[in-house]
Amino acid sequence: MLLLGLALRLRGLHDPILDHPGWRQGDTAAIARNFATLDLNPLHPQTDYDGPPPNYVELELQIVPFLAALLYKVFGVHEVFGRLISIAFSLGTVAILGFFGRSLFGTVAGVAAAALFAVYPGSVYYGRTFMPDTAMVFFLTGALFFATRYLLGAEPRAWRGFWPGALFAGGAILAKPVAALELVPILAVSVARFGAGGTLRRPQTWALLALAILPYWAYDASVARIAEWHWASGITRLHVLPSLAHALTSAPAFAEKLRALRAAGGMLATTMLGPLGFGLFALGIVVPAARPARPLLFGWLAAAVAYAFVVVTVERVDYYLYPFLPLAALWTGAAAARAWALVPNVPRARVVAAAIGAVAIAALAFDGRHRVRAYYAYPKAVYRAAAALDATLPRDALVVMGHYDPSVLYYIDRKGWEEDPYLWTPFDEQSAIRKGARSFIAIENNRFRRNVELYAWMQRFPVRYADALWPVYETDPARVLPGAELRWREFRRLERAGALTPPGAAATPSP
Repeated sequence: MLLLGLALRLRGLHDPILDHPGWRQGDTAAIARNFATLDLNPLHPQTDYDGPPPNYVELELQIVPFLAALLYKVFGVHEVFGRLISIAFSLGTVAILGFFGRSLFGTVAGVAAAALFAVYPGSVYYGRTFMPDTAMVFFLTGALFFATRYLLGAEPRAWRGFWPGALFAGGAILAKPVAALELVPILAVSVARFGAGGTLRRPQTWALLALAILPYWAYDASVARIAEWHWASGITRLHVLPSLAHALTSAPAFAEKLRALRAAGGMLATTMLGPLGFGLFALGIVVPAARPARPLLFGWLAAAVAYAFVVVTVERVDYYLYPFLPLAALWTGAAAARAWALVPNVPRARVVAAAIGAVAIAALAFDGRHRVRAYYAYPKAVYRAAAALDATLPRDALVVMGHYDPSVLYYIDRKGWEEDPYLWTPFDEQSAIRKGARSFIAIENNRFRRNVELYAWMQRFPVRYADALWPVYETDPARVLPGAELRWREFRRLERAGALTPPGAAATPSP
């Protein structure tokens, strides 16, 4: 199963990180490179944008970027290391699910769970992207495996076997705080084993909660003090919590959130599990599982659905549904074990049943490649243009990039600003120039030209590569063209007189 999973994840290994989702991979790769070239401190993650460095950002503990940076120090900066680290975490999850399924439901369930996670389209594709999510799923799955094994076998006062689950739980939340959903199935297993009162009285319960939550709390408090970009808390405060509050206080908003949850289920059924994988998961849910495992499975399902309702209905991207995948593999593996138990214990019947299982895995793998085939594509012209600018712009130049996409700025390999050229103003540009910006890269040139005021103001600067895919304005104050201020005043006069017809003025700006 590990070899199968590895083979599937090697596709596009050396491709630029402009494939889906480029913006998230661009941030991750930039943080890794900045660790290696600016500050090798895991408490100081930096992006490439928002001006001159340092540009600290509040995100989860950057485990994958930091490991990649360590390799960069030895072998140089190559994004393939980030992909290989994700592949290693993904294959680690395959292995854990094999042991997990075997410990709960027997060998057949372990083989089936490992095989399913190895071929699910979401785990295949995102298992080779330069992102933190695969590491998070590895630690989450490990936390549930070790904690469940400990809880089902422990005496009430025993500590033996406690530490692996607690440490994996802390690692999962550090890798990405949404992994806190792991605490629900862990507590569900504990309550089923020791009762609610027994769970509350056990010091191991409180020790696990402390080891799971406090490391992330301390890390986030540290990085939040220096961060310019507050991504984690900002998204939660400005988007997730208001959406939840609105849904809980308004019947139409609640209905709309349910519709968004249904759409999230559609993503789970297509690009994450695939229709066949989703159907097997749904079938597995209705097949009774072994009684000791039910609190784990249903607790995990309830926590994942609640998380999808709160978060994925706001941030509507499919890889946010990643925590469902190991659950689906484990539950489907349990159903496969029950089906295997019904097969007569004669060689021919067992061979036929095993062949049917192998065909199902092969069909899921084949269909999964079809479901995510568009994700592997990347814009080759964009990569070539970014690499050309990297080769020609001054090495230490600060730039304003008229486009939102960290992956493009990553390949230009310059620090600076990434902005919407339709919303950027002359005052914003002047502020950036005062801070050292010496190039404006008009990536979305049509949108830039529709920004009548900014386009007119920028004509004071010479243009490098005017006929290129991305014109570059040289915004050095020492290189302002003669008569620039007179032309600007004439623009203002025509604007006041209503006689202005600049390029693109009649065009409707894109959203």
